[in-house]
Amino acid sequence: MATLKGRAEFSRFMQQLPDEMRKVLRGAGRAGATVIADEAKARCISEEVRDSIKTAVRSSEDRVDAKIQTKGQGAYLAPWVEYGTDPHFISVDESQREGMSVGRINKLHAAGTLVINGHFVGTTVHHPGARPHAFLRPALDIKEGEAIAAAQNYINARITRSGIVGAADPEGEE
Repeated sequence: MATLKGRAEFSRFMQQLPDEMRKVLRGAGRAGATVIADEAKARCISEEVRDSIKTAVRSSEDRVDAKIQTKGQGAYLAPWVEYGTDPHFISVDESQREGMSVGRINKLHAAGTLVINGHFVGTTVHHPGARPHAFLRPALDIKEGEAIAAAQNYINARITRSGIVGAADPEGEE
C-alpha cells in the first residue's frame, strides 16, 4: 500500500497560498504603477504637483487595485495642470471684505488678494486661463506596455516551480 508523506506541510502551504499570492499581486501592481508614476513625474511641468504624485495599492478578497494619484501638498493643482483652466474673473468676495477695500485687504494679508508681481491690480482681474499640460493620461498611454512588463517581471521573479520565493511583501506607499 502506498503511503503519503508531507500531507500536513502541503496542506499548510495550500492554506497560505492565497495570502502569499495576494502579496505578490500587490507588489506586481505597485511595480506597474511605479513605471507610470515615474513617467507622469517626468512629464509634469509643476514641481508642486510632481511632488504630490504617489502610488497606492489596495487589495480585497477578489481584487488588487493599483493607482497613481496626487496626494498631499500641491495635489489641488493637478486638475488645473492636466486639463487647463478657462478664462475667468478673480475678485474679492463681498462676504470676505468685512467693509474693507481691496487695497486694504492686500495690505493686511501678506499673500495679497489682487496683487500681481507686487502691483495692485484693482478689485477684479481677468485671468486669461491656462493651457492644459496633460501628464497623467499620456504617462499611461506611453508606458502601459512597460508597466505590464514590470508587473509580469515582478511575478516571474517571485513565483517558481518550488513555490513563492523572496520577499513577496509589497513596499509601503510612496
